[in-house]
Amino acid sequence: MEFALVDGEQFSTSCSTLVMPALSIGNVGQLAVDLLIPSAKARRVAYLDEPSVLPCVGNDAFGPDAVGDLALALEEYESMSHGLAFIQQRSPIVTGMMVSFAKNVANFISSIGKDHVVILSSLDSGKRRVIDASSDMLYYLSSCNEDGSDPECEKLGWKKLEEYDPSQRLWKCLASLVEGGVLSEDMAEDPEEMTASDYYATLPFAALFFACKAKGLKVSCVLCYCSEGDNMPESFHLAEAVCRLRGQDPEQFHGNGSNGWTIPLSWKSIYGPPPDMSIF
Repeated sequence: MEFALVDGEQFSTSCSTLVMPALSIGNVGQLAVDLLIPSAKARRVAYLDEPSVLPCVGNDAFGPDAVGDLALALEEYESMSHGLAFIQQRSPIVTGMMVSFAKNVANFISSIGKDHVVILSSLDSGKRRVIDASSDMLYYLSSCNEDGSDPECEKLGWKKLEEYDPSQRLWKCLASLVEGGVLSEDMAEDPEEMTASDYYATLPFAALFFACKAKGLKVSCVLCYCSEGDNMPESFHLAEAVCRLRGQDPEQFHGNGSNGWTIPLSWKSIYGPPPDMSIF
């Protein structure tokens, strides 16, 4: 992965925690990062050039006004005042390149002096085996222990992702691929043999988790279930989870929205313009 620094900017080791999305259903991780970047008053530090990410370009995502400051597919932001760095990804990975992408991202994060990676992602609510009484329950996966558990996350009331089993075939296969192994025939994915738990090991957050862990980084995946549709409430939930994990309060952001958040400009058109009321 190559990068181009914005004029006058440089990576800061004081922003040791990096937050990034892992693309999944409903784009909740991306929306949460979109919310965190302007709220933390983060500055764009670098444009990232990764061959496995499809190119895209758009107008300024954060505002407050659309002045033609272009947003690209992969960018790094940093907030010195809150000690946070962010990677925002705005387009999908080329099919078959997920492991390569995860390894390149992990190498980049390690090279710029970050030591804790927080990965935000969503899970398909149709894959849930048990429906929790609380629909806004958060799940996590951590590199702190081999079984994925983390006492700090437990204190926050989050549940460890039960489907994570490092001894299960697909999880082992993914870990091996990230560490430079070769996909053997007995590891190859057979759709007819796929179980409900295998779904989780095939998601982007899993590859990013293993890749960052292999580089010696602390990794915390924060996950929520959702469906396609308006997932802004879930994005607020994940963004708030980052603050809780960091021991911070969103009110400290002093944004223009509720509870201290700054609503990004791009959200005004995320689901298109409102209907013409004259038709009713």
